[in-house]
Amino acid sequence: MQGMKLISNIVACAALALSGQVFAQTAEADNSNKGDAAKGQQIATQVCAACHNADGNSLIPANPILAGQHAEYIIKQLNNYKSKDGKPPVRESPIMNAMVEPLSPEDMKNLGAYFAQQIPRPGVANDKSLAEQGEQLYRGGNLETSVPACTGCHSPNGAGLPPNYPRLAGQHSEYTAAQLRAFRTDQRTNDENDVMQMITSRMTEKELRAVAEFISGLR
Repeated sequence: MQGMKLISNIVACAALALSGQVFAQTAEADNSNKGDAAKGQQIATQVCAACHNADGNSLIPANPILAGQHAEYIIKQLNNYKSKDGKPPVRESPIMNAMVEPLSPEDMKNLGAYFAQQIPRPGVANDKSLAEQGEQLYRGGNLETSVPACTGCHSPNGAGLPPNYPRLAGQHSEYTAAQLRAFRTDQRTNDENDVMQMITSRMTEKELRAVAEFISGLR
């Protein structure tokens, strides 16, 4: 049953990527316009710069690159980090939970608009051999273990499919690997329909590191 659910989700996602990408990108642009990038820059400079750099091009491997990320995805993650109605946040992180606490919904929209407009710096894979193994998994998956290709939801060039599937191209391999492990151990559970949790549960540690390495150099 779980395998059928995974296949169904991936097929649906692939269909969206092939037939609805233009519409999704247009919808994202409309959503980005709802935020004020200038106001977002002020918040980014004062609050986010220490960990993610002022323009979102994080220099710290453990902290994600936000430059060029879809506005809708950033807004979703910020909301997930914030506790509501006395309930624990959907996504746990002592640092991020504290950072988003004073942010209003408008602040989050402004940050999303700002980071979406920033140009991400090209990344480089440091381990060529590992990256080549990761490319095979990213583009073709692993049929023996029912691990689908990443391209269905994150696109061949890593641009992603908003609002639920983020841009991955050039992301720090250390951060990507950490998030894949978090999904695999249920420490992170804010993915759409548990897709990432099911996928990572079927990945080996080497596959996880390989695909993260390939993504770091993807353009």
